[in-house]
Amino acid sequence: MPEGEDFPPGMLLPAGSSAGLLATLADFVGELRSAGIPVSLTENLDAIEALRHVPLGERDAVKYALAATLVKADSHWRVFETIFEVFFAYRGEQYRLGHEPGDEEGEELVDALLGVPRGDAGGGMEALSAEQLAELLLAALRDGDRAMLDALARVAVARYAGMEPGRPVGGTYYLYRTLRQLDPDALLARLLDEQAAVGGGDELDQRLVREEYERRLEALRKAVEAEIRRRLVADRGPEAVARSVRRPLPEDIEFMHASREELAALRKAIAPLTRKLAVRLARKRRRGRRGPLDFRATVRKSLSAGGVPVEPVFRPPHPSKPEIFVVADISGSVAAFARFTLQLVYSLSSQFSRVRAFAFIDGVDEVTDYLKGAEDMGAAIQRINAEADVIWVDGHSDYGHALEAFWDRFGAEVRARTTVLVLGDARNNYHASGAWVLAELSRRARSVYWLDPEPRSYWDTGDSILAQYAPHCDGVYECRNLAQLERFVEQLG
Repeated sequence: MPEGEDFPPGMLLPAGSSAGLLATLADFVGELRSAGIPVSLTENLDAIEALRHVPLGERDAVKYALAATLVKADSHWRVFETIFEVFFAYRGEQYRLGHEPGDEEGEELVDALLGVPRGDAGGGMEALSAEQLAELLLAALRDGDRAMLDALARVAVARYAGMEPGRPVGGTYYLYRTLRQLDPDALLARLLDEQAAVGGGDELDQRLVREEYERRLEALRKAVEAEIRRRLVADRGPEAVARSVRRPLPEDIEFMHASREELAALRKAIAPLTRKLAVRLARKRRRGRRGPLDFRATVRKSLSAGGVPVEPVFRPPHPSKPEIFVVADISGSVAAFARFTLQLVYSLSSQFSRVRAFAFIDGVDEVTDYLKGAEDMGAAIQRINAEADVIWVDGHSDYGHALEAFWDRFGAEVRARTTVLVLGDARNNYHASGAWVLAELSRRARSVYWLDPEPRSYWDTGDSILAQYAPHCDGVYECRNLAQLERFVEQLG
């Protein structure tokens, strides 16, 4: 849209703001791309067109219009939402492109709700003691009054967060300071005590009441977080705040350093990734190869060109599915990596003729049966740790002994169609390497690959001896996240 041209009449945006909207949208799309969400030029134009058809003063309408045009994967939603909340941070009832009231807005709403005339001495935030603020919060939580919760959240941030312009402190610190003073646990306890005093009903009723109060307290926490974000954006600008709150996409989360919340995101992302990979592998197997030359058909077709075989004819392909042996280190340092790799490979069993899984620490055991039908891979790994014979001496990684034990027990079953995947960081606690086993496996197997969850710069540092194993492998791959694992498995098929 040319600069200075306004959106059509009826848009809930101050006149002359379309250029500012386009600038904000351009910055917003740039931040999405920096966070790893792919946004094409066409999708960017679709987003601009979508904004023509929603009231720009309604923040949720803008949010979902942009999401419908820019977000293509469920796993990207949370990152999109976080960046949206920064770039379109609340300014009262409008987002960043609307009016910009001062910090007294929360006080005005509190005064209005309390019936205090504006301008009276002692009114507003200064007139509220901590006990009065707690009572107002209780009343708002009890009644489910969202407007009151939002207003009190602004007052609480102004009073308790201690925000100073230009101070390089993250929003999490301010959130902690504010919630510590509000004490949501104490508020919940008081609400439940009140409910019990008037007759709490049966166990189901009590549970429903508790969940409802917890939901309202979560709304309070989000209101406090939104107010802190609003003030940070006003102080530092959206780009700086977006960089500070940027979270990696699930496919970019590192297995070995994932938090509990990030591991949950990985678990959600693995199922759709499996379906996508299965389709890709099947398509690749159907179309990616040609069968052997059909000599008779080639000669027959060459007659139309004077006997010159211009266009060779090939027999239909009969691609064989590879047999997979996964040998995974499940010691503490790489357990999360092994868990997700085993889950992904085992979920793709239909794309391979056979999948067998072996786990080791300093001993080795086959764990294929533990994984069959396992809905929770974490529980399956715990069962493997408890029941499988994966510990030989002290439960510290010993790749040399584990590989030799694998060769003695299962080496004879490795065939020319077998692909062996070794999962681990090759940190051997200064034991013997047993690299000769990989040399024998490489000689007998179709291929041998090593997947290492550590950054390449960490290889062969400390007690890592990957360089002793690499010469006997058809490939050694850095595999720190789902994106890298996806690329390898697609190649494997």
